[in-house]
Amino acid sequence: MNIKSMKRVINLTTRSEQKEKRRQLILWKALELFVRNGYAETKINDIAKAADMSVGLLFHYFESKEQLYEELIRIGVEGTKEPQKMEFSGPLEFFTGFLDSLFLFSSHQSWVFLMFVLVAQARRSDRTPAHIKQIAMEVDQVERSAEIIRVGQSEGIFRNGDPYALSAAFWCSVQGIMEQLAVTPDMPLPETEWLIDIIRSKG
Repeated sequence: MNIKSMKRVINLTTRSEQKEKRRQLILWKALELFVRNGYAETKINDIAKAADMSVGLLFHYFESKEQLYEELIRIGVEGTKEPQKMEFSGPLEFFTGFLDSLFLFSSHQSWVFLMFVLVAQARRSDRTPAHIKQIAMEVDQVERSAEIIRVGQSEGIFRNGDPYALSAAFWCSVQGIMEQLAVTPDMPLPETEWLIDIIRSKG
């Protein structure tokens, strides 16, 4: 490869990186506005202004506000599937491992807190476009985790009681904490063990 070709490759790489950075900026600014104002009340002009670019340039990255919203919801829903991708040696390690990872990651990436709010809003709101609401409703952590709790109960690790109700109590606590941190980011993260105690056997 000659010098001219090398320069062309470097320039293409730089332009590609700049384009990706700009795309990420649009996503995170839209996330902030959707959480603050709701999907229906957020205008494409607001997002472009927050990202410090023209509406025309924004449409170069996303065809519509709806497409932008859908991509954010997909990112959020994909994040909720992380526990299913984890390798764990037992029922207790599944929950402790997930919480440790979630709290460590979100302590450096505050947009994660907003994502919890966004997906919850999409699931609740009647103004969410139907196909996007369907994507948001794919979040099903409670039922899947209930099966793991049932195994843990048989091993004496988790407290007795309805596994589904215990799973719901655990995940609703996580959801509540993440949503509260979106509002009050200075609030300290809880200890993992405090949440594990919701499901852990005291025997």
